[in-house]
Amino acid sequence: MAQPRISAYLPPDIDPTKAALAFGRRALPKLNEELQSPELLTQQRALMALCDLVHDPEKVYQAIALGFLDSLKTLLVHQDQTVRQKTTEVLSIMALHSIGREGLIRSGVISALSGLLDDPVDICRKNTHQIFDMLAKLPEGAGGVLQAGLIPPLVLKLKTELEEIQELILGTLSNCLRVEVSEALAAGAVAVLKEKLSHPSTAIRSKAAWVLLEISSHAEGKIAVCKEEVIPVLVSLLEDTQPEVRVNSTGALMFALVTPQGRSSAMGAEAIPPLLTLVAEETSKARLNAIKTLTLLAELPEGRQTLLDHRDTFQRCLDDPSEAVQRAAEIAITVIDWKP
Repeated sequence: MAQPRISAYLPPDIDPTKAALAFGRRALPKLNEELQSPELLTQQRALMALCDLVHDPEKVYQAIALGFLDSLKTLLVHQDQTVRQKTTEVLSIMALHSIGREGLIRSGVISALSGLLDDPVDICRKNTHQIFDMLAKLPEGAGGVLQAGLIPPLVLKLKTELEEIQELILGTLSNCLRVEVSEALAAGAVAVLKEKLSHPSTAIRSKAAWVLLEISSHAEGKIAVCKEEVIPVLVSLLEDTQPEVRVNSTGALMFALVTPQGRSSAMGAEAIPPLLTLVAEETSKARLNAIKTLTLLAELPEGRQTLLDHRDTFQRCLDDPSEAVQRAAEIAITVIDWKP
């Protein structure tokens, strides 16, 4: 069932048009003073003015230099929901700029934001997860999320959060689990992600498959994916109506099938026919991954025997415009033709 979109509208008693804006380089020092004011309305108006200013990377640089991030971290725990909303909005806008992302990571904003995972206001949580998603795209940011101990709670939030926020969490996890997976595995991430593979949302199915791809790139992740019987579900997604779901599912399979258990599970799930279909689709973005995955299955006697009847499918790939596809096809043919 479709969920309502998270609204960023402010309460009716807040008029952003009344925010007092100064001009030039003096605007930011004045606003920093107002952020620390004991007057609630002054803080709210300062935050609204700041939201406009930080769209400019130069203003972001100045704000960081003036120590705004310390003031903003303090406001993250404010009892007023409008203050929390606008504070997280300011930080999310700053995170759009490279200088902002670097400043947020250095200042410890990731740990400060962790307290908002259970905020009662939807838009505050959404802004928070947008920041995590943006920062995790940098290795230092992904490391910051891991060091803050956020992986277990993020995995748990996948079970209960709104769809918009689930997408952001999956984006954060995909970057963090590229680095380290033990905490996610201990938190039951594979079982949760397996469930998300059947979600009605294309974005959630696709991103869940992408996170499983990152998990399967680690040895312990491959074991967990096989143990939780995720491979048959990934095989079923090879025929998904959405191309991005097929691409990410094929990629996840490619990594998981490196293990003998993975290959055996894929053969049991009859993975070869849908993979061959993807190879035959010249416009399929999943084509390269499908060829590599079939090459792994060709290492099994029964896989090789089946694929010998489809050698022409790989032969046609030798003329593919993509050199990567050509090379993968050559390797596949070599493995298929191998005789013990």
